[in-house]
Amino acid sequence: MAKAKAPRRTLDSYTVKHINKTIKAGDCVLMRPADQSKPSYVARIERIEADARGGNVKVHVRWYYRPEESIGGRRQFHGSKEVFLSDHYDVQSADTIEGRCTVHSFKSYTKLDAVGNDDFFCRFEYNSSTGAFNPDRVAVYCKCEMPYNPDDLMVQCEGCSD
Repeated sequence: MAKAKAPRRTLDSYTVKHINKTIKAGDCVLMRPADQSKPSYVARIERIEADARGGNVKVHVRWYYRPEESIGGRRQFHGSKEVFLSDHYDVQSADTIEGRCTVHSFKSYTKLDAVGNDDFFCRFEYNSSTGAFNPDRVAVYCKCEMPYNPDDLMVQCEGCSD
């Protein structure tokens, strides 16, 4: 006879002991990659669960993809801190959380006085199976119709000299 699975309960918040930070659903976090040479993964916490004794804490996450992780890869207009909210959901151990981060809208990111290591921005949703983006177009800022990269100070467009 198979062993019955222990009931799990949803937590409102959880303090990740090794970083001494409290997380809750809706927070964005940095998750430790298996390959330490890669940058931390960015995810949004959807739900936090623990077993009946309060141990074995799992986080249900929705992943953000970096441009180089998407079909088509990084393009000229992608900012260095740009991520895409994907349709990829997963369950991870809370022990893999390295810290909290902030994923801003594109508009609020461009208004930041200073961008920290834990600041990112998102202007697209990404379908991980088809490679499609929503919206499928991005606002353009000059006659050559090149989308704006917030990392580049735009005094004059390099493409059309406008």
